[in-house]
Amino acid sequence: MTWILLRRPCRAATLPGSGGGARGNGGWWNCHAGDATRRDAARRGEAGTRGRPGLTACGLSTRDRIEEFMAEERRPVRPAPSGTRHTVPGALLADLRGARHSHPGELAAVLASWSLRPLTGGRNNDVYAWDGICVKLYRRTDRNRVEREWHGLRHVAELGVAPRPLWFDEHPSRPALGMTLVPGSPADEGVFPPALLTDLAGATRAMQALPLTEPLAAMARVDSIARYVARLTDEWPVQLSEAPGDEHTPQMLTLLRRWRAGNDACLLAQPAPKVFSRGDANLLNWLHHHTGLHVVDFEFAGFSDPAVDAADHVEHISACHVPDACWFPLTEAFGDRDRARFDAARRTIALRWLAVLWKQRGHRPHEFLRQLDRVRTLLA
Repeated sequence: MTWILLRRPCRAATLPGSGGGARGNGGWWNCHAGDATRRDAARRGEAGTRGRPGLTACGLSTRDRIEEFMAEERRPVRPAPSGTRHTVPGALLADLRGARHSHPGELAAVLASWSLRPLTGGRNNDVYAWDGICVKLYRRTDRNRVEREWHGLRHVAELGVAPRPLWFDEHPSRPALGMTLVPGSPADEGVFPPALLTDLAGATRAMQALPLTEPLAAMARVDSIARYVARLTDEWPVQLSEAPGDEHTPQMLTLLRRWRAGNDACLLAQPAPKVFSRGDANLLNWLHHHTGLHVVDFEFAGFSDPAVDAADHVEHISACHVPDACWFPLTEAFGDRDRARFDAARRTIALRWLAVLWKQRGHRPHEFLRQLDRVRTLLA
């Protein structure tokens, strides 16, 4: 099958922004002398091996890899007994929750007392490295984020490309997950290697190939293609009608009418094969390392279909600097063989991103105008 993709000649590309995958930031919090009793208790029942600078949140694929990275910068601390990493650290989580809205000094004291190291990239959540594992404390629990991540990580655990889930603490307002740490850094730290797109596509296809089971089989990914269509047909037209004097509104309405005339919404409403989806095509969630490629952030996981997921990767705004020619050989590697659905999904997803950036055009004008050019090309 021949694929015709748009954009620039293939070259190394730099991704914008930062913060997709959580990354270690070096340095260590030291335990206060008065906290020896707590630390000993933690090592006995609630801790694993000590974490290291240079590792990213949230999972290692094998025990051998854990030992490899422990050897790099091991602190002279007695490791905890094996098997304790699967125990919910109740006292630690209680301290973290209690200090969350307290004076910054109290939170700093809690982090120091437990030797917790904050990890970057948590965005809406608090993420820490602690005794060789990642502790993720959720601030937002809408859309079943915690349950989706827990079940998603369990679903792909045997592939070794993502964090391995260890425990789930179902707190009513601030739930938490424990998971292993993965090595690597997000691609925004330098030039994104286009060759890694092949590994990304292969890992995505491997996750899709796993038999889809409950509860994921009953949960569409967050921001499903049906949700994108609803946003474009029901929500964005209302928002545009409330901004008749904006200089961009006539162009937005023209593009919206062109998309509707193309009948993409009807095509995308047709049944398609269900596969597992992480629900988040942000390239910054992929961490590259000499041992391989890993991916974090499964909060939006559920089911999708291969054509939509392939289009989502190509049209996600984190990939705006990746030339289409670099995606060209990978569409079938993503598992997609439905050209019409793929093209319809690309146009729909690109237009949805334009709607998002239109609302933020005041403080993201360059991104908005770049996306406007992209949608014009796709809908031409």
